Amino acid sequence: MPEPTEQAPPPEADAPTEAEQESEKTELTGLFLEKPENTVAIAGKDVVFVAKVDSSTLVRKPTMKWLKGKWLDLGSKAGKHLQFKETYDRNTKVYTYEMKLVKVVPGDAGGYRCEVTAKEKCDSCTFEISVEGEQRHTETDLRAGEDAGEDEGDLDFSALLKATKKSIEESDVWELLKSAHPSEYEKIAFKYGITDLRGMLKRLKKMKTVEPKVSDAFLRRLESAYSVQKGKKIVLSVEVVDPNVEVKWLKNGQEIKPSAKYIMESNGNIRTLTINKCTLADDAAYECVIGNDKCFTEVFVKEPPVTITKLLDDYHVVVGEKVEFEIEVSEEGAHVIWCFEDQELSREDKTGRYRFRKDGKRHSLIIQEAMLEDTGMFYVYTNGGHSKGELIVEEKELEILQSIADLTVKSAEQAMFKCEVSDEKVMGKWFKDGKEVQPSDRIKITHIGRMHRLTIDDVKPEDAGDYTFVPDGYALSLSAKLNFLEPPKIHLDVSGNMVSQNTIIVVAGNKLRLDVEITGEPAPTVTWTKGDKVVAETEGRVRVESRTGLSSFVIEGAEREDEGNYSITVTNPAGEDKANLFIKIVDVPDPPEHVKCTGVGEDCATIVWEPPKFDGGAPVKGYLMERKKKGSSRWTKLNFDVFEGTTYEAKRMIEGILYEMRVFAVNGIGVSVPSLNSKPFMPIAPTSEPTKLTVEDVTDTTCSLKWLAPEKIGAGGLDGYVIEFCKEGDTEWQVANTDLVERQSYTVRNLPTGEKMNFRVVAVNIAGRSPPAVLSQPVTVREIMEHPKIRLPRHLRTKYIRRVGETINLVIPFQGKPRPVAHWLKDGEPVDPKKVGIRNSNVDSVLFIRSAERDHSGKYTLVLKIENMEDQATLDIRIIDKPGPPLAVKVTDVWGFNAALEWKPPKDDGNCEISGYTIQKADMKTKEWFTVYEHNRRTNCTVSDLVMGNEYMFRVFSENLCGLSEDPSLSKNTATISKTGQCRAPFKEKDVNAAPKFTTPLVDRSVVAGYSTAISCSVRGFPKPKIIWMKNRMIIGEDPKYLMMNHQGVLTLNIRKPSTFDGGKYGCMAVNDLGQDEVECTLVVRGTLTMREREREREKSERERERERQREREREREKSERERERQREKRERERVSERERERERVRESERERERESERRERVREERE
Repeated sequence: MPEPTEQAPPPEADAPTEAEQESEKTELTGLFLEKPENTVAIAGKDVVFVAKVDSSTLVRKPTMKWLKGKWLDLGSKAGKHLQFKETYDRNTKVYTYEMKLVKVVPGDAGGYRCEVTAKEKCDSCTFEISVEGEQRHTETDLRAGEDAGEDEGDLDFSALLKATKKSIEESDVWELLKSAHPSEYEKIAFKYGITDLRGMLKRLKKMKTVEPKVSDAFLRRLESAYSVQKGKKIVLSVEVVDPNVEVKWLKNGQEIKPSAKYIMESNGNIRTLTINKCTLADDAAYECVIGNDKCFTEVFVKEPPVTITKLLDDYHVVVGEKVEFEIEVSEEGAHVIWCFEDQELSREDKTGRYRFRKDGKRHSLIIQEAMLEDTGMFYVYTNGGHSKGELIVEEKELEILQSIADLTVKSAEQAMFKCEVSDEKVMGKWFKDGKEVQPSDRIKITHIGRMHRLTIDDVKPEDAGDYTFVPDGYALSLSAKLNFLEPPKIHLDVSGNMVSQNTIIVVAGNKLRLDVEITGEPAPTVTWTKGDKVVAETEGRVRVESRTGLSSFVIEGAEREDEGNYSITVTNPAGEDKANLFIKIVDVPDPPEHVKCTGVGEDCATIVWEPPKFDGGAPVKGYLMERKKKGSSRWTKLNFDVFEGTTYEAKRMIEGILYEMRVFAVNGIGVSVPSLNSKPFMPIAPTSEPTKLTVEDVTDTTCSLKWLAPEKIGAGGLDGYVIEFCKEGDTEWQVANTDLVERQSYTVRNLPTGEKMNFRVVAVNIAGRSPPAVLSQPVTVREIMEHPKIRLPRHLRTKYIRRVGETINLVIPFQGKPRPVAHWLKDGEPVDPKKVGIRNSNVDSVLFIRSAERDHSGKYTLVLKIENMEDQATLDIRIIDKPGPPLAVKVTDVWGFNAALEWKPPKDDGNCEISGYTIQKADMKTKEWFTVYEHNRRTNCTVSDLVMGNEYMFRVFSENLCGLSEDPSLSKNTATISKTGQCRAPFKEKDVNAAPKFTTPLVDRSVVAGYSTAISCSVRGFPKPKIIWMKNRMIIGEDPKYLMMNHQGVLTLNIRKPSTFDGGKYGCMAVNDLGQDEVECTLVVRGTLTMREREREREKSERERERERQREREREREKSERERERQREKRERERVSERERERERVRESERERERESERRERVREERE
């Protein structure tokens, strides 16, 4: 019987959506160089498909998709069964794409498609895969949401779950039921999700009894029954005789009205009823009625297969414990089957050990008390899957409720061991040291309920040992120890090492081993201590070794720090014992210290040293000395018998040779290591006395001496000099210098004024002091008068010229005693210290001007005075500046192509002689200036080579040593080179002079500390005013923190990273000869901004900078445009000028020819 229950949807149902249609409309181009081909694959083998794409014409990387059927994208199914690979060849610009199917299964058969897309270009190709081998009845669908079997490999990730889905063969359930034995009805119903068994039997009976009825109205009637899955749609179709006849559709006898769920269609002789999204309510009897004729059918709605969403867990329990297996299924009220191994579990189980529970989608199998025979595998089945869980049941272990504990008892006391187990019926045995304990008068064994006891009365030493209780039938045992108590005792016997009752002497480097016998029960704990520190090391140089009944204290290679008080303490529960010892370490002494040579002679030297800090524990008996030549390694002994002192005179040395000494200390143990070598010394005699001792200078409190080196110095060299003095008549000399003086001059200070003093100088070397050099007569300590004298440098003897703004720093040395009094005069008046800095010392005077101004010019006089003596020197300082512009520039005459100019010298020559003038001309059309003369010394000039037809204006700069004047002086009139017959009226010059006036004032500002800022204003005035910036009414000088700019009258003061101290009143003053003007503003500097404020300020400044850059670009563009225009006009003027000059040359040549002809004519007339 055919099954029309799940008919394929009409053709339009598979039509792609609008988006898909749009994608299909994408232009298909030939991007493939190689396409996959149709393949016949063998099941279980691997197969690879290759596609190559040319990307030479593409602007970006192409995208490849592999699809099965029409829409299933295989990119999300990549895994061990389906693998993709992509490579790129840079030389050929070809992309190679591979798709590999690992171990092909029959479900992989079907149509495939590969699609490549790159921006607006798209190309695709199709290919088929056929699989040779055992095929399933139906083709497996890879679409998401359909049933997929295990053959799909990694394409269906649900295959990795523990509960695998069974592939259900698509066949008509009613055909199966009609041909099946009644005993299999329940199994088939479970498999296909039929829960109403009674309704199924009624319909099956009706199907078997209904016979086809011949009808005049129907050519094809409804089938006897239809089946459809829940949520799908079904189409009931009949064919009628009359194409115009109307039909009625009934459901359980009720007429069906057309709606979105029920769609009735008439197409020729075919009448169809379509039921959309079938539910369990659509499971009913349907009729198609034409007049009195009817046809019937039954629609059976199948629920989808029930799947297991939560799998069974494994359990590991002991006998008697409760076990609950639980799963979750996809549908509520689903029917499940529980099995143990291969046996189905039912609710009618007579034992009653298994209970079943349903709670919505949860199904549980409960075993109240697990038994050993329950060990195995439990299964649960639904019509859409199954799961399994393993149960392991083990015997319940014997539980120890109370274990036996160690006991420590004294003699004649009672000892009792007891333990408690979980089972009262368990018996057991007691063992001592592996042997079973037998009851006696002293030993009793009892068992009451779960408690087992072993009691020992009148404990004796032999009762100590290990006791064990072993339960019968269980592989476990309980152990404890019985300890017998005996007070500890130390048996110390060190008579061989003892020098007194508790002192042991050990020679350093030797080994000490002290064995101490210990008794006590239980074995006592031994503790060795040194002072308050416990010695617990069992390894190393100082260690403690322990054996049964013996504790050993060992020192390997005794050292000094090992000396001290030691104690041994033994303890156990029965008591404590302690013994104290003092270990004394004796050693050779430390080496002597600070060995040095204190004096030398021609063949001898005196050596001293200090005793060693540590005598080794024994008194130092004396010392041994050795010497060697420096650089040699051979030491020579100086004494063989012990020398008891600490000062030794070494003799029989060679003069002029460097020696080194060392000393050994000796005690009863031995000889120490040698001391450090003394500093090298040389046996040598002192030098001769210094020579030519003279007095260099004397003041009221000092006396300066100088001398020459001794005539005989010798090989020992010269370390320095000692200067001594005393009053006349005294014999006690005082040392003037604490350290040796290496120079051959010295000034003795703090001498009494007016006293007569004697002086002498002694040379000192390693051998000691030389004979003194003494002045022949006493020196009276009193200042020596010296006339003041100014030593004026050569370059200051002429006029000293500096420019405005430069720094002047003049150092004028002088001499005189006592110290002269220096003061400066300017033009006969005292110097103003606010304008000029003066600094005087003992030997010079400094005149300092930080920034020179014009009013600093003048004659400066330095006057030195000592009492009534005087000296003076005069300096002529001139501060020069650029000159002012010339006066009254005018054109006095114009003839031909020439113009005569005159002017007057400038009113301000810059405090310097005018060295010349620079004259420039400009065409009134272009107003572009060109230099005509430079360094012109006269106040007039003639400008030639002017162009006919042009009108010229002139300007003149004055010049001195500082350069050209800042502003030129324009001519009051112009020079017009008129063409023949043309005459112009004289030009009346307009007076453009104006006092400074600020057109834009300064604006108050508030800025953030650390961020650079600027304040701006604009000024107008002629002549060009001088600009002065001020802060708090103080002029801002050349401070690198400030940058002052003037661009075409726009004045800007940039302040670099201002701090809160930079706030205040800022002003700008403009000054010229006609007047002045001033503006002010307030600048407030705030503290550091927050992060957000800084960010806003940064963005704002960035926008300002961007706007400024834009304006700058606009200005540059306009400037370049103007420059190009000027260049173009200049070239045009040059061409016109060239043509004019060419015409003029032609005219000049014609005039020359005329003059030549006239001259010849006159000559001819004279001859005639």
